[in-house]
Amino acid sequence: MLKTFLSSFCFVFIALQLQAQKKATNYTQQINGTKLSFEMQAIPAGTFAMGSTKGNADEQPVHKVNLDAFWMSKVEVTWDLFEPFLYKDYEKSNSVGEIPANVDAVTRPTKPYLDMTFGMGKQNQPALAMTQYNAIQFCKWLYERTGIFYRLPTEAEWEYACRAGSTSEYHFGDDESKLTDYAWFGENSEKKTHQVAMKKPNAWGLYDMHGNVAEWTYDEYKPDFYAEAKAEVKNPVATADKLYPLVVRGGSYEDVAKDLRSAARLASDPSWKQIDPQIPKSNWWFPDAPFIGIRLVRPVVAPSKQEIDAYYNKPVIKDY
Repeated sequence: MLKTFLSSFCFVFIALQLQAQKKATNYTQQINGTKLSFEMQAIPAGTFAMGSTKGNADEQPVHKVNLDAFWMSKVEVTWDLFEPFLYKDYEKSNSVGEIPANVDAVTRPTKPYLDMTFGMGKQNQPALAMTQYNAIQFCKWLYERTGIFYRLPTEAEWEYACRAGSTSEYHFGDDESKLTDYAWFGENSEKKTHQVAMKKPNAWGLYDMHGNVAEWTYDEYKPDFYAEAKAEVKNPVATADKLYPLVVRGGSYEDVAKDLRSAARLASDPSWKQIDPQIPKSNWWFPDAPFIGIRLVRPVVAPSKQEIDAYYNKPVIKDY
């Protein structure tokens, strides 16, 4: 009897998950209690070939990956959204009432000793130079503000969303000469970031997946991670237990075309804090990495409260 009940429960749960994935649509997220909002694009569940035979060795072997549906932010997180998390006075000026106690309790980054825009501008410009820890705490701040679990994409989710159904080197094809229509990179950026969504989006409505700023994923960088994959893997993630190296995707305004490919991988590096005079070095900032930013993901099937807390509250690893 119990076995039959559990079997029926599992069937209903799976059916509800599939129904939720089919119904996912684009939406605008209002950040409760503020004047701020951001747009999320629905990314359908599916299977794709991850990696490339035309890139570096760490992109091989090409292997099948199956992913659940999720939403991804339409554009890279901008300073307009990020600064209210960084500075309480910015949050107050963007709020329509008192800051709730649960929001105020979220740990804010230490004030950077440099201009972290590096003179490249703020309005509609991608926020940059934050550590992965900083990016995750921003997601926690959003959770406290909205009640919705936002996180960084896994490496597989990022590539799947970037490809948007394509199998070519870029989401628009293999012709590098067309990259200037879709991306800010070394050839056209004038060595700086640009306002988001100024170039053409991919087929799933995501802007700047190639170039502008490279984007954090949640994964540890393992050059041979793909070689460990089976014939087909489901929702893969290389959970990190150390600070370096972690995976960054998409390439930036500094990079050459080949480093912006959908399958291209970049590993984070301690040299990104080379000029940081603090001991231990900052948990929050990469003063030598003005090329790194964030894009958000929301899974269609929300994790448990316990899983959410575990994601946001991982112990800080000191960087010496």
